[in-house]
Amino acid sequence: MTVLTSEELRSMPKVELHLHLDCSMSFQSVQALVPDMTPERYRAEFLAPVKCRNLVDYFRYLAAPLALLQTTAALRIATIDLLRQLADDTVVYAEIRFAPHLHRQAGLTTEAVVETVLAALTEGKAIYPVEARLILCTLRPDDTAQGMELLYLAARYAEHGVGGFDLAGDEAGYSLTEHIPVFRAAAERGVNVTAHAGEAVGAGSVCEVIEELGVRRVGHGVRAIEDEAVLDLIAGNGVHLEVCPSCNIQIDVFERYEDHPVDRLARRGLSVGINTDARGPTDLTLTQEYQRLHDVFGWRRADFRKANASALAAAFIDDNTRLRLAARF
Repeated sequence: MTVLTSEELRSMPKVELHLHLDCSMSFQSVQALVPDMTPERYRAEFLAPVKCRNLVDYFRYLAAPLALLQTTAALRIATIDLLRQLADDTVVYAEIRFAPHLHRQAGLTTEAVVETVLAALTEGKAIYPVEARLILCTLRPDDTAQGMELLYLAARYAEHGVGGFDLAGDEAGYSLTEHIPVFRAAAERGVNVTAHAGEAVGAGSVCEVIEELGVRRVGHGVRAIEDEAVLDLIAGNGVHLEVCPSCNIQIDVFERYEDHPVDRLARRGLSVGINTDARGPTDLTLTQEYQRLHDVFGWRRADFRKANASALAAAFIDDNTRLRLAARF
């Protein structure tokens, strides 16, 4: 096998479709908001353990960044800094997702949160060579009315940088009942959709979001490997899997990196993209994720090119933008 150096992996153009804003605060962005922040305190408060018990346990480590991201200044700093991180990682296109209604504790409206992050995204793109869109997330505990409010904003700001709409959160603890009407409305309005599934719960969760919500992109989806029929459903519907291997290991979906099904899913011919999910709590860059795929599964340039091509094909962008970005590969 041809060994790729870390610099060769870093310099590869990359697409990242599954990336949470509130889970991606670097030490630099936190220190800009908390000047007496030290690296030791940052590691203790903002990074999750190498192994968490499960997804809900992992969520506890999102409290610190979320507490900071309650003002326009903080949202601006975090967004622009995330574009800096992406540029350092040679990510040429990213979709950054977040739940705007979680950022209202200091009095901001949901609309103001979205407008603030969109403005920061525009500002950051003028500084760093990264194309990016936002994805607005409704959460599993949310009711239909909350989801409809966010869907309205996703549709309203579609021409201003919002690429789509997502369902995130604890799939093990909440059903899809409140969210089905929202995703039906999204289909009627032509809003792009994705949904988290097949991470905390098994293959049936993936089947459910494909059949009940009509998604053609699934966040994670890796436990589809447990059911051959669900793998066939994914293939038959051209569903793209937004795979985040290291984060899955961290929340103990799989014990070791060697156990992760990302390589088997890709070898099967499914549409698989590679993502970090949470650059902050997982203490991860996409280059480091590529290094692990290279070291553990022997991925080569062709494997990374295929994953990025699959992700770009599934991206929530227009065809002209897709062609322009494809030229960078």
